[in-house]
Amino acid sequence: MHGKHVVAGVYCAAATPLKENGDPDLALFADHCGKLLDDGCHGIALLGTTGEANSFSQDERRAILESALAAGIAADRLMPGTGVAAIPETVALTKHALSLGVTKVVMLPPFYYKEVSDEGVYAAYSQIVEKISDSRLKVILYHIPQVSGIPLSFPLIKRLASAFPETIVGIKDSSGDFANMQALVAELPNFSVLAGADPLLLPLLKAGGAGCITATSNLVADCLRLIFDHVSDAARAAEVEAAQARINAYRTLSNSYVQIPTVKAMVALKRGEDAWFRTRAPLMPLNDSERADLAAKFAALD
Repeated sequence: MHGKHVVAGVYCAAATPLKENGDPDLALFADHCGKLLDDGCHGIALLGTTGEANSFSQDERRAILESALAAGIAADRLMPGTGVAAIPETVALTKHALSLGVTKVVMLPPFYYKEVSDEGVYAAYSQIVEKISDSRLKVILYHIPQVSGIPLSFPLIKRLASAFPETIVGIKDSSGDFANMQALVAELPNFSVLAGADPLLLPLLKAGGAGCITATSNLVADCLRLIFDHVSDAARAAEVEAAQARINAYRTLSNSYVQIPTVKAMVALKRGEDAWFRTRAPLMPLNDSERADLAAKFAALD
């Protein structure tokens, strides 16, 4: 069912724990990656929006990726975010990943200048691919216009997939626009369309999509994996629906307060590790009353 897709499965948009001084907690992060794979993730999409990637320096991003590999996470299970505002830095981060044997990356467009033309975004991605010039590279485009401010239009995606069919192999669509995802699946059958929102995993798989990269997989990867594995098994349809309902309940709770600090707080509650409560400014951790409210609701979930 998923053989036509270069990237398929349940990928966790992994959160990044911090030490008291605000540095990434590399040991705890690597431990989390191992637990996510044990929970059922096919792989880990680290250094994305949930991972607070754009709040970290280039050196910190390299160290975070290296910590997962040093802990024994296989390179082919890791899919770091490498897209930043400056093309040379995107090239450098992507080359660093490739130098470690990590060949799959999630790539934001340059995102500082808003209302740029499709021609400009196409030029950016094509220059990046050409400057890296590595046949191993597999790029998942990252469409999250509500955060990046740079939507990836349907014609642009088709043009990139056509120009670089061996390299630009999929998209993480976090726009929440299911019709857009369905259209991409229909028009680009070998392109990996990955949902960025957990409630859309089940309908996207039914439409022929490739999987997901989501924040709630920090918490309920087992349910997402069950859906991925059994979406076509009529005998397990009720189980699949129940798993999706559980995922949706966790996602709804994660949206009670600012999402990323709330997801991290839920990981803290699940793992019993206070480092997860911390965020890097400008994101702020939940305050005491929010934490208490969240803890009560979290305890009621299962």
